[in-house]
Amino acid sequence: MKLTEFLLAEMNREVERSRRALQQVPEGKYDWKPHERSMIFGYLCDMVATIPSWIAMQIAQNELDIAPAEGGSMRQEPKKTAAALITALDQSAATAREALQNTSDEYLQTKWRLKARGQVVQEAPRYEMIQDTINHWAHHRGQMTVYLRLMGATVPALYGPSADDKSFR
Repeated sequence: MKLTEFLLAEMNREVERSRRALQQVPEGKYDWKPHERSMIFGYLCDMVATIPSWIAMQIAQNELDIAPAEGGSMRQEPKKTAAALITALDQSAATAREALQNTSDEYLQTKWRLKARGQVVQEAPRYEMIQDTINHWAHHRGQMTVYLRLMGATVPALYGPSADDKSFR
């Protein structure tokens, strides 16, 4: 199997799991967090909805500086409803699908760099960075489901049944 096919299939499975989680986002909870040091729920949901766009960026660009010396922010316009989050997920997944379909396995083996204040903090072949991105996405979606539980919202079945959803997906 080609790398592009493998990554696309894995991403598509994670898109559907993310969709099920984002469908459960209650309105009016954007600023909620379980602890003072925790990320706010809305920002976490925004990340789950838009992380697939990172894959497209890792294909289109050679590097990203997450803390440029001249300032700047990666923050996006808040999406405060489940419908807005799902729309963002669909858009970011479409962008990632297109990027994966239009690249090659050879290109995915070229280096990609993550920087902070101009210093390289991580460098690896693009396919490894994309795999890490998919793992990072699953991590934040898992964090999001803990928040859903603490808020009393439904936790969907993602990799198997949950206490709220007995289906095995």
